[in-house]
Amino acid sequence: MSFMRLLGSAASVLALTAGVAWAEMPVLRAAVQESGTVNWELTTIKDNGFDTAHGFELQVQGMAGGPAAQVAFQGGEADVIVSDWLWVARQRSEGKDFVFVPYSRAVGALMVPEGSAATSLADLKGQKIGIAGGPLDKSWIILRAYAQQEYGMDLAAETEQVFGAPPLIFKTGVSGELGGAINFWHFLAKMEAAGMKPLVTVDDAAMALGLDPQTPLLGYVFKGEMLRDHPELVQGMAQASRDAKDLLSTSDEAWEAIRPIMNAQSDAQFDKLKEGFRAGIPAPGPVDEVAAGKMLKLMADLGGADLVGTATELPEGLFVQPGS
Repeated sequence: MSFMRLLGSAASVLALTAGVAWAEMPVLRAAVQESGTVNWELTTIKDNGFDTAHGFELQVQGMAGGPAAQVAFQGGEADVIVSDWLWVARQRSEGKDFVFVPYSRAVGALMVPEGSAATSLADLKGQKIGIAGGPLDKSWIILRAYAQQEYGMDLAAETEQVFGAPPLIFKTGVSGELGGAINFWHFLAKMEAAGMKPLVTVDDAAMALGLDPQTPLLGYVFKGEMLRDHPELVQGMAQASRDAKDLLSTSDEAWEAIRPIMNAQSDAQFDKLKEGFRAGIPAPGPVDEVAAGKMLKLMADLGGADLVGTATELPEGLFVQPGS
């Protein structure tokens, strides 16, 4: 056999072997909101090969929103979604074996317009507060508890709440039509870039209430059967997520690569979004379950069954440790 034929045969064998190896690599299907900020991390994972480096191929399915992703997940059309651990606690309390791997602790602040004379929540009495997450928004609940503790103020009764979609709260907040605004963290970053300022951060309010602001709120949600049957996939996703976070926390070039999907309308917005994401990266290591239990109790006391269902105590096995 000639050298060229031998080389060709070897190449064919290598290609076939590679094809078999690729075919055998397990696929992890992630269903996430198409415009959600988690796509910044997932794109970084894919573009840098952090998924295949940890033994799986990540496939991202864009969904209309969080509820649609939850339906796909519960119906077996997706292997992993992103949600808050309070939702996972509620599901576990109702008998569903879901587990949580931390992704982000980003929560935000109550913002006031540029030039506002307010120096505390007490100064918002009688004014309108815009809230993007609805009456059961976690930041709103923490701020209500904080106002009661610090000022003896019933924030819900002594202000007028305006609930709306995040873009509407952004627009009315920046225009000065609201006394204050609570929005999803990436819209808060854009509001700050537009001149609004934080009156009180949710981190500060949580600390005053004896909660741990380091408790990650958002995470990757898996079914318990995957953790039991394929722990390497859950751990691989956790490690790929950490690799992406490590890169995004140090590399400005990595941010330039994902800028086209960030919907940043200016350099100021881009810088604030990058800053907000980095600030929300949870520290590696186990979640403080005692602190999480305190937060769950607060949410149950103020949000009731509409928010947490029957989960009044932290369900055992909620957090995946290690990986958190």
